[in-house]
Amino acid sequence: MAPKSIATLTKLPFLVLLVIFASSQAYDYQFIETNMTLYFQEYYAGPNATVNTLTGIPGNDWAFDSFGTTYVVDDPITQSLDKNSSEIARGQGIYMTSSLDGANMQVLISIVFTSNEYNGSTLEIQGRSLQAANVREVSVVGGTGIFKFARVIAKLETLNVDTSTFYALVQCNLTVLHY
Repeated sequence: MAPKSIATLTKLPFLVLLVIFASSQAYDYQFIETNMTLYFQEYYAGPNATVNTLTGIPGNDWAFDSFGTTYVVDDPITQSLDKNSSEIARGQGIYMTSSLDGANMQVLISIVFTSNEYNGSTLEIQGRSLQAANVREVSVVGGTGIFKFARVIAKLETLNVDTSTFYALVQCNLTVLHY
């Protein structure tokens, strides 16, 4: 009796794969390409800070160029350069200085759309960001709502840093493929 049940179990993975393949053929999705430019309005200190130090290595300075320093972020995002323009999204997530020399950050950011036709949708950005580079590329690794199964690239460029007001303006050019 045992050999029959073993033979049945060896056929099970084949049947599962057959069902998965057959069901995937039923959908004929076409990717949509969306291009947009967004502006992260970032305040890295002061009473209205949108970036705050979460943790770091004890005994080391906790700074953007110090290995292990981790930040939590909740930046307003606008469609124009003007920091007083209407907010269309929030940039929420974590930055971590991830190289011993402090040159790289690991970026984990959700762009959470709060208005316009993308309201309620998200884009997930993840990757290594070379802090000293003029333009930093990170991956778009997913999304929700309108941006289901999103992927491709986000290019980040710091346009302005005002140390007197602790303000930074970061342009984000997105090319996104999604369903």
